[in-house]
Amino acid sequence: MRDLAAQALLPVNATLGVALLVLLLVAATTAAVFRLSPDGSYSRAREILVSGVRAAVQLGVVSLAIGWVIHHTAALFAFLLLMIAVAARTAGRRITGNGSWWWAVLPIAGPVVPVVACLTLAGLLPVRGIAMIPVTGILIGGALTATVLGGRRALDELDSRKGEFEAGLALGLLARDARIEVIRPAASDALLPGLDQTRTVGLVTLPGAFVGMLLGGASPVLAGAVQLFVLIALMAVQAIAVATTVELVACGRLNRTGPE
Repeated sequence: MRDLAAQALLPVNATLGVALLVLLLVAATTAAVFRLSPDGSYSRAREILVSGVRAAVQLGVVSLAIGWVIHHTAALFAFLLLMIAVAARTAGRRITGNGSWWWAVLPIAGPVVPVVACLTLAGLLPVRGIAMIPVTGILIGGALTATVLGGRRALDELDSRKGEFEAGLALGLLARDARIEVIRPAASDALLPGLDQTRTVGLVTLPGAFVGMLLGGASPVLAGAVQLFVLIALMAVQAIAVATTVELVACGRLNRTGPE
């Protein structure tokens, strides 16, 4: 029944494969023609193609793995740790190219682990792969996005307003305090995507959790309640992730100049 409902929304056939390929090529071609890269090169176009191929391979492998993982508790937690590690690596390397990237594990794991643990202890999130993997994955994804946006904006702002940072030092501020005065306003913009998604839910978009539950046979009321729960938890995770990232940059842990 679930497969039939899902196929009614998006049939898995050769047409879908062709559509995915065309859309991927459109995205890459647009990025190449308009030089949508920081240095005006074709790097973003190549990234789009590689990301699309990686997504297809990874989803295929994960789809097979999850069928086994959800029945083994130890494997479930190992899989969740792997998700956090990959997210931290991805976020850290997006923010900086030096060895300080590993600090990105704190804004990823810091908010996600306590939130998931509290939800589990409260009985709202059962220790079953079919429930924990999607919910934790959504939260990790939100933390990843907030960390990348917050970290990049903070470090870019610090580079462009170096004079203000040095002026703060001259006035007697500690390095951490001088940095945070410069970076906090810009880094806070990392919360805007999550805020806009929550503000417009149901009016502009119908998120995946909501649609997935409807396809699985849940009532619209239950699907809406679950989606609201996910959105609110996501805002909490992202707020903590941005705050942690700002603090790491302010303390010089996440940087573009090397260890401090």
